[in-house]
Amino acid sequence: MVFAGAMAVAMAVDALIGWPAWLFARIGHPVTWLGRLIHFADSSWNRMSDAPAFRRAAGVAAAVLVIALVVALGWAVQSVLASGWVRVVLVGVLAWPLVALRSLHDHVAAVAHPLASGDMTAARSAVAQIVGRDPATLDEAGIARATIESLAENASDGIVAPVFWGALFGLPGILGYKAINTLDSMIGHRTERHEAFGWAAARIDDLANLIPARLTGVLFVLLAPDRSQAWSCMLHDGHRHRSPNAGWPEAAMAGALGVRLSGPRIYHGHVADEPWLNQGARDPAATDIFAGLKFYRRAMMLLAGVFVALALL
Repeated sequence: MVFAGAMAVAMAVDALIGWPAWLFARIGHPVTWLGRLIHFADSSWNRMSDAPAFRRAAGVAAAVLVIALVVALGWAVQSVLASGWVRVVLVGVLAWPLVALRSLHDHVAAVAHPLASGDMTAARSAVAQIVGRDPATLDEAGIARATIESLAENASDGIVAPVFWGALFGLPGILGYKAINTLDSMIGHRTERHEAFGWAAARIDDLANLIPARLTGVLFVLLAPDRSQAWSCMLHDGHRHRSPNAGWPEAAMAGALGVRLSGPRIYHGHVADEPWLNQGARDPAATDIFAGLKFYRRAMMLLAGVFVALALL
């Protein structure tokens, strides 16, 4: 992990200042720039009149092109940077916008505080910013469940996965991962429009998150008050999730907190009969969101500490 120190720098900068609103208002964000490129490919190459096989091939080409472009950009920038610790710091600062450490914490806390005070309207409004299910159908337990699941899943694909690939390959690694993840979030859906065109985006994202998702689960397990329970829950229930990766950090978090997660939920008026993670445990409450945030903060500090140790070695 040649660039482990750079990822520790990126995590530290993001934890301190996040991505300031004034900066977003002026220049947007690298992910929004990626989004425009992906939207252009989707609107130009994904024609509903084409045969599904042709649309799948076009989706493969679009995904490969987007990923190759950003990886090449990252390599070009990284190749002209100074060497030694200056290079480490510069790569870390350039990688900082691609780490959503503070943003995730703030979005989850924005649900926890009104839920704890009994303001269900504000809590439902806040949870709608981070999950796709219908907030009007959620009671306190449903809001807490949705929020903790989002925290666990996004800890993996919003922080651990990008810094994992960044630690291995520097800017090309973290930029390539963000391209993969943004492709999946925009076109990797099983809808009529994206079933064929987004097939490659979804499969590549599954592969890119294979190790980071399990690593995130292990981080939660290591910090759990009952590590054996959290480990058992992750191993038993992690593979039961509809996603091949999201279930691992979610099940680890469920075991660490001693609550049940996932289960049936409503998306756009339709019931999705998802299996329970840590079935038989109690339903979560607002206090469990705060406990989850504590696990999250400690897990990210542990990961950053590992990166620092690797850099010093």
